[in-house]
Amino acid sequence: KACERSEEIRLGVLCWAIVRSIQSSTNSLIKLDILNQKIILASQSPRRKQLMQEAGFLNFTTRSTDVEEDYPSDLAVRSIAPFLARKKAVAARPWIENEEIVLAADSVVLLGNKVYEKPKDYEDAVRILKELSGQMHQVITGVCICSKEKERVFAGKTDVYFDDLSNDEINYYIHTFKPYDKAGSYGVQEWLGHCKVNRIEGSFTNVMGLPMNLVYRELSRFLKQ
Repeated sequence: KACERSEEIRLGVLCWAIVRSIQSSTNSLIKLDILNQKIILASQSPRRKQLMQEAGFLNFTTRSTDVEEDYPSDLAVRSIAPFLARKKAVAARPWIENEEIVLAADSVVLLGNKVYEKPKDYEDAVRILKELSGQMHQVITGVCICSKEKERVFAGKTDVYFDDLSNDEINYYIHTFKPYDKAGSYGVQEWLGHCKVNRIEGSFTNVMGLPMNLVYRELSRFLKQ
């Protein structure tokens, strides 16, 4: 009986392996063409690269554009991020080959009508976080998708509510995570986002640097045009 039981187990494992193999083979046949689109992600942001990978985009490369992140002084604050995203995309357009498209993005943090970009240094990072402490601010990420012939510009907006930040918490966060490459001097995926964000209203990935729901939707429309 022990031998019979052992044979039953062996056959059961074999059947399970066969079923899994069939499922895997079937899943490999289920594809979304959009995820295989050749994309130049005009950004060196590790967070944007991570979001693209997690969203399933399989065929993109990253390149950085050397453009001044300046804008007209009379530009409406909520138009800054889309303006800069388009500026980056236009600079990357000469890299396009064949059916490739460029995806570029830029994020800004707004407290009322005051714009917070990346901190210049430690003191600037402290100043920014002190001003955001206990407040609701907005994160706007502008995105531009372009090919050789056409372009599409859009933006995501998320409201972020901070708890009060003590001086010790601000110093700990900046010393530990060094948020000098982040608009508003923080990353929502880090300690400050986990422990000091009371709530957000809107897209979480938008705060990280790419509103992936909008990217997917607008890219789908772009490719169908």
